[in-house]
Amino acid sequence: MRNVMKWRCMGVVLTIAVALPAGGGPALAAPTAPPAESGADDPGTTLLPPLPVRLGEDNPCTGASKRTATGAAWSQTALGLSRAQRISRGDGVTVAVVDTGVATGVPSLSGRVTAVGGADEDCVGHGTFAAGLIAAAPEKGSGITGVAPQAEILALSGTDDRGVPSPERVALGIRTAADQGAQVVYVGQALRTGKAELTDAVAYATRRGALVVAPAAPDAVPREELGPDGEMPEGPYWPAAAPGALAVVDFGPAGVRQENAPPAHEPDLSAPGGDMVSVGPGGPGHYIGSGASLAAAGVAGAAALVRAYHPELSAPEVARRLLDTAYPSDTPRLDPYAALSLVQDGGGEAASAPAPARLPPPADPAPRTRSLTVAAVGLTAVLLLAAMAVVIPRGRARNWRPPHRHPRTAPAPD
Repeated sequence: MRNVMKWRCMGVVLTIAVALPAGGGPALAAPTAPPAESGADDPGTTLLPPLPVRLGEDNPCTGASKRTATGAAWSQTALGLSRAQRISRGDGVTVAVVDTGVATGVPSLSGRVTAVGGADEDCVGHGTFAAGLIAAAPEKGSGITGVAPQAEILALSGTDDRGVPSPERVALGIRTAADQGAQVVYVGQALRTGKAELTDAVAYATRRGALVVAPAAPDAVPREELGPDGEMPEGPYWPAAAPGALAVVDFGPAGVRQENAPPAHEPDLSAPGGDMVSVGPGGPGHYIGSGASLAAAGVAGAAALVRAYHPELSAPEVARRLLDTAYPSDTPRLDPYAALSLVQDGGGEAASAPAPARLPPPADPAPRTRSLTVAAVGLTAVLLLAAMAVVIPRGRARNWRPPHRHPRTAPAPD
């Protein structure tokens, strides 16, 4: 099913050091991005605050970041967004964000966010960060942009105000998104429970024409969910494991997942998810974060690009196109430009194969024989005339005469 095309080499264009907060959040077992040196391609990069995964009971809500990344993120270069966005920018497509909410007051999302219920508030900041990865438009003084900067965002709550999800909330968010006409549904959580209701919700969304994109691993694992020896659970995770959903895993600037990242369960696609830069819940500033949920946001944005450029495709066809055009790897890697630009045949295979070569039938030998005969006669006549043109004048010059015929002398009589 997965045909693959060439993919650009990955280069680290933006590397950002993580400034860890002094205060504590909930006890989570999760990889931490190591400090990195500022990249030469992003001379304005400063230390960005880290994106929280969840908030403890006593933690205040995440505020606006006071720091801004001025250059382009490495993920933008790795995905080839400058080329892909010349073809499509997601105009006219609605992407639902089922997460911690999407805050209003973010300039790069201004005028393109519609919230259901209380999803216009985002105490944690994760949903706003993901919405920025999907659809943030570039702002003056910053090169950070979402994958589909003209897509619309539909915000729905899949967690409580501390960022703790439940199968019931996520399932309701998926169904509501489909009812509201979203063409792509991003889910920011990976749940170990809720198989039945989340599988039904994904099936419902698929029937309504929406593609569900979800992480194949959690960004962090609460300590109470760790095994006796501290081992992380293996999954499956829902709704990513549900039939019809596109399960996504992350990789970082070096092309691999962070050390000690929670194991992913049967991912379909991989995308940039380490050291990601996006907006916070308010203001123009940026945060930095890592995890499979952030990779899933990038895939949701790519799905919006495809749906805008190929509106005739169904949700399963969009998913297949993203898979068929992905770069080959242990888990195929997202390539938005290839998904937009490669031509597919009626069977959905990328770059249809050429028709087999056919030899022409053997020619009738009779016309060839006649042609050779005519040519030989003509050539003989030409040569004869040429010879006569040479011989006759010479003969006249030498007074050649034709030989006279002497009569036979009769024998003498006996």
